[in-house]
Amino acid sequence: MGRRITRRKFIATASTAAVATTLPACSEPGSDGFVAPPGVSLGPYGAKSTAAEVTAELDLTGKTALITGANSGLGYETMRVLAMRGAHVIGTGRTAEKAEKACASVEGRATPAVLELGNYDSIAACAAQVTAMGEPIDMLVLNAGIMALPELQQVNGLERQFAINHMGHYLLGRLLEESVLAAEAGRVVVVSSSGHTFAPEAGILFDNLSGEKGYDPMEMYGQSKLANGLFALELARRFEGTAATANAIHPGIINTNLGRHFPKWQLAFAKMFGWLFMKNTEEGAATQTYVAANPFIEGQSGLYFADCNPVVPDPLMEDPELARRLWDVSEELVSSYLTA
Repeated sequence: MGRRITRRKFIATASTAAVATTLPACSEPGSDGFVAPPGVSLGPYGAKSTAAEVTAELDLTGKTALITGANSGLGYETMRVLAMRGAHVIGTGRTAEKAEKACASVEGRATPAVLELGNYDSIAACAAQVTAMGEPIDMLVLNAGIMALPELQQVNGLERQFAINHMGHYLLGRLLEESVLAAEAGRVVVVSSSGHTFAPEAGILFDNLSGEKGYDPMEMYGQSKLANGLFALELARRFEGTAATANAIHPGIINTNLGRHFPKWQLAFAKMFGWLFMKNTEEGAATQTYVAANPFIEGQSGLYFADCNPVVPDPLMEDPELARRLWDVSEELVSSYLTA
């Protein structure tokens, strides 16, 4: 509990001055309260590694990846690097124009797909398009997200950050689960955040998923990022006995458009001083690219990575009962799309 309080105070002072894709991260494994999980080896990369560096020796020819939010930021850099290494990348965007423009601009094979994470019909259509390609999904990178909406917004009766960051990816992951299992060793990478430590003390407010009983922008963002990690944890459990894996990651502090809802003074501060403590996009995309493609972590599942290494998250993210309850509630919310 002490670590959660420390992180809350930290974000209220130093880090709220930053525009970040996530909240505070450790700069190296073992710092800021993070430690490596017992019995898990640390890899050769760290906070300053780039997506290109963690895949430098890889030939991904014959592999297929799907990346949500591939038209900008970390998603785009992940797509660019995986395609450059030979993978066929399916890059999603909220509109056909955005997806097509992004895919056309990278070296290698990239196929655009429209995906609106707040629209279940759009998610189902995207999954159907991908399934119809007949290619196993070797790397499913659930990257897209929104952050710190200043006022309560709802999608499908749910608070918008929970709906987009978790429910949209939950449904997509479920609909593409068989494609991941069809791969030789499919990997699901869920982009969470160290911001998961700002979730409510109970973890997931199952009686307030609409946000109508109380709304705090950062708390609800934290809830959605905790949900990302819990989804990966439960998916990893369900993958046991197969070659497929699921992990959650924290990319670090990066100045991307995810922080566009912060106050103007914070945006200005980040623009002027962010280079002192933020990662650039190439570094920010490293962890998800590493976990998606690097053979060093083959077979590792149910873990949480930061700076290209497994670290211990807040205890709530390792709660199997909470993960199972979230799975069951999420399944009920989209049951008609899972049985269609």
